[in-house]
Amino acid sequence: MGKQAASGQQERLADPSGPWTDLGLTLPIFCGYHLGVLLVPFRNSADWVTQKLQALAEHSLLAYAGLTLAIGAAYAGVLVVAGRGHALRWPRFLSIAVEGIAYAFTMRLVASYVVGELALGPGAELSPLAGLVMSLGAGFYEELAFRVGLWGLGRRVLQLLFPGPPGQQTLIAVGWAVLIAAVFSGWHYVGAGSDAFELRSFVFRWVCGLAFTLIYRFRGFAPAVWTHTLYDVWVMVL
Repeated sequence: MGKQAASGQQERLADPSGPWTDLGLTLPIFCGYHLGVLLVPFRNSADWVTQKLQALAEHSLLAYAGLTLAIGAAYAGVLVVAGRGHALRWPRFLSIAVEGIAYAFTMRLVASYVVGELALGPGAELSPLAGLVMSLGAGFYEELAFRVGLWGLGRRVLQLLFPGPPGQQTLIAVGWAVLIAAVFSGWHYVGAGSDAFELRSFVFRWVCGLAFTLIYRFRGFAPAVWTHTLYDVWVMVL
């Protein structure tokens, strides 16, 4: 029985994350970012929640922090009520963190092979704390916007509009992934505080966007968020 239980635990750790598991495994990143923005004068451009929370809290820092913690508690409560509390156990967090480190390292090697050594960072110099907060925000909100929203939902809409054999569906998914990765890369050169456009950095981010899409498609949202976060921490903090 002990061997069977250990085998079952290993299988659960190796399984792709599902919606409930994603909720629990990205909870520390979500809460860490939303509490962190209280300490730095920055927020991620894809973050559409902070401004609404601040308005709801009537710009009271204490009320804002309370709302953030309440959302985190609601996340945890949903998991417990749904009977999926195992998603919050520390071995699963450790597994996702190790997986994210491995993906971030591999992604950096592959992207560097494509365009050469290139250190990417924000347009302005950031303190380690600000770099950490921005990494958390980029990992959560950019994956939510580009992988879940634009690629995931967009792919489903396209496949409904253009039904066909599996080969055609795969071609649609791959083509859409390439396009969204380019949009993801180009988004970093738009708006206040953006980087100046440079072809090598554009290609670098394009390759990274494709890597995030592959992780999201085959491993789930939580591994993609952790990979993106850890990669940005590597670039902006370490």
